[in-house]
Amino acid sequence: MIDLRHRRIFIAGRPRILLCGEIHYFRLPRTAWQDRLDQLKRAGCDTVASYIPWLCHEPVEGRIDLSGWTRPELDLMAYIDLCRDNGLYFIARPGPFVMAEMKNEGLPYWLYDKHPEIVPVGWDGQPATTRTVDVLAPHFLAAVRDWYAAVMVALVPRLRSRGGNVIALQLDNEVGMLSWCSNVPELTEHTLADFAAWLARRYAPETLRGRYPFDLDDPATRAAALRSPGEAYAAQFMRDLGHYQRGRYARYLATLRAYAEAEGVKGIPFLVNVHGTGGGRGFTYPIGISQLYEAYTQAPGYLPGTDLYLGNLTPDNFQDLYLCNALQEASQTRDQPLCSLEFECGDGDYGQMQGNRYDPSAVDLKTRMCIAQGNRLLNYYLFAGGTNYRLDPPPGDGDDRIAITGERHGVAAPVKADGSLSYTYPRMARIIRTMATLADKLADMDEERDGLAYGFIPDYFMTEAQYPKSAIMREIAANVQANRAYGAWESLARGMLLAGYRFGAVDVQNRPLDPVTVPVLALPSARYMDGAVQGKLVAWLEAGGGLLLYGEVPLYDMEGRPCAVLAGALGVEALGTRHSSERHYLSLCAEGWAAPRPEVRTHFAQVFAPGAAEPLLRLYGGGEVAAFEAQVGLGRAVVIATAYPCDVGLFQTALERLGATAGLRHDGPPGGVFMTSMANAAGEAFVHVLNLDGHEQGFRLFRDGRRLLGGRELRLPGREGLMLPVNLDLGEVRIRYATAEVVGWEDKAIEFRCLQPDAVILLETTREFPLGEGYTLHRRGRSVRVQVWAGVERLRVEWL
Repeated sequence: MIDLRHRRIFIAGRPRILLCGEIHYFRLPRTAWQDRLDQLKRAGCDTVASYIPWLCHEPVEGRIDLSGWTRPELDLMAYIDLCRDNGLYFIARPGPFVMAEMKNEGLPYWLYDKHPEIVPVGWDGQPATTRTVDVLAPHFLAAVRDWYAAVMVALVPRLRSRGGNVIALQLDNEVGMLSWCSNVPELTEHTLADFAAWLARRYAPETLRGRYPFDLDDPATRAAALRSPGEAYAAQFMRDLGHYQRGRYARYLATLRAYAEAEGVKGIPFLVNVHGTGGGRGFTYPIGISQLYEAYTQAPGYLPGTDLYLGNLTPDNFQDLYLCNALQEASQTRDQPLCSLEFECGDGDYGQMQGNRYDPSAVDLKTRMCIAQGNRLLNYYLFAGGTNYRLDPPPGDGDDRIAITGERHGVAAPVKADGSLSYTYPRMARIIRTMATLADKLADMDEERDGLAYGFIPDYFMTEAQYPKSAIMREIAANVQANRAYGAWESLARGMLLAGYRFGAVDVQNRPLDPVTVPVLALPSARYMDGAVQGKLVAWLEAGGGLLLYGEVPLYDMEGRPCAVLAGALGVEALGTRHSSERHYLSLCAEGWAAPRPEVRTHFAQVFAPGAAEPLLRLYGGGEVAAFEAQVGLGRAVVIATAYPCDVGLFQTALERLGATAGLRHDGPPGGVFMTSMANAAGEAFVHVLNLDGHEQGFRLFRDGRRLLGGRELRLPGREGLMLPVNLDLGEVRIRYATAEVVGWEDKAIEFRCLQPDAVILLETTREFPLGEGYTLHRRGRSVRVQVWAGVERLRVEWL
């Protein structure tokens, strides 16, 4: 059995971290399978994942090949068995959509030819511009049921619960992504009838008539009015459609799960892949969470996983990765662990242009941050490249291949299509092996958190369906898009992390909010916010919460109606917004505890008459207030309603005034260093430190006001990371601390990677140590100090 409990993955009763690589059997000659698995094992992985493309296995209706009788590389059963023989777990991803740059996103051509009604129409009745389908269309589901019945014949006997190596099954892939990216919601007759029935259940008749001033029961009227919505109800429709689609996707994935369980799939989790990153940034990632959180929280046994395509981890985007993980965790149940089902690896040159080549540190630094935040499964995607063979029968589309990437696929992968290794492979393998060495420890640790949470409002990311001709949809969406990420991520979140804060996130829309569990909240806020959410924040403030709000104080609800519940509680009067222009240099002057600070330029400010609130930032000249501190009942709020730069000290002071102190700090210059820590119930811990800059940085670490590592300075080279052990029990030896990283551990030996010219390892043990190369021993009772010689990069310490 594979159990999900307390944000952990248990296999045979033991918490595990799964280090996985995606290798597509169908894109490789069967004779190459073993070589690619060897490369995977050499890198330190213990699990293989692969899509199982319907397009390849059933190119002709009714002719399903899962045993290789048409092409040897389609023998799925042999591939899973070979993984088992190599001691590797297997994660099955049978779609029906697989994406993976496959034509039709992995659906067979005959499905579209036989059932053209499954192709959605969108705004103004125009057909979908992608190869998406109406996922609840009866004929589509009937065909999917037959596909699942066939593929489960290969998977069920090989389940871990039956003694095999299949440990998880992914249901579909990136559900909702195609509709979002194309702005083509599924507005078929079938969907609109279902939507009308949903509205009738959600609203009283008189309320519904007020929201939609037309006959929802007449199919022709309904289709015309909803495919081309009028301004009188466009805002209501955008909101209702988003909420409806969440439930619809949940029903779809529950249907797929039911099909799998009917064929005997039991005892393993059902994976849900959450999409959203793009262009090396995570700004839009929570759109996937918004679309799918009802799906993966609807019942036990679901396991969501991130898609993380962020390129190099740099001072520009490191907070994106941290927030993607934090917001994902906030949307999950208490038992669901963090996982990444597509964890980008490779050199990034997807177009073979000899450009956009990632630094070798990319996978290393991202792996460290994800493990530190509690990820229990990382699927390195795409681990090995391959070949797109030609379809039979050929579709006659120009090249007749299975995918849109030409003959070669995965050209940026660490293992190339011909089996050669990319320059990215060695360092990727180094970090995977390091994590594998300590996987038993890491699997039972959680990130340590300060008394601070980042606020998440899923409806702020429910902007995937916008009628292009609607001004009100455009206004609401533009405002929430400007405030939900971007400035808040670039300034507020980055500043909090650089100040040393370790934090999770909280769904303030759907989860309880009280000052005991969430004493301080940092919240990106737009001009629009649901009235119930505003009321929840006010009640929490009055009970003693501390709020750092960045963006705008809400004045309207999510449908554009006036709603200033929070502003009223803050005791301020909104006077409007101010914008810079080509010849007007909007500038901010600090006062109160925010002073003295240099005057700074800004492009936007929401301004107030502050009432009893204490002004913190005023506009130069007019004196209007753009930031303030206000008492609300027993609580307090600091509001920064302007685009303000990443002033680490300002955000740190604000949070400390609200009651949140960073437990992990360093004494080096600000910027470029990310830190967090994780620990278990026994007090064992790792401190994770990343130097995101390209130059060496030196600093000392402090944890809860106490010096770490004996007060020794760390010298961390550029683009490097360390996972430093604190009170780590390795059987006969306890590592009290080390300025070196553990990379190997055996019965009577530990191996370290030493980046410091004077690395020190402090051990506690009664064991005796023979003389060794590369270090000097100093013993005092049970304490053994290992002084590493300058120039030693890898050290093995043995004992008797």
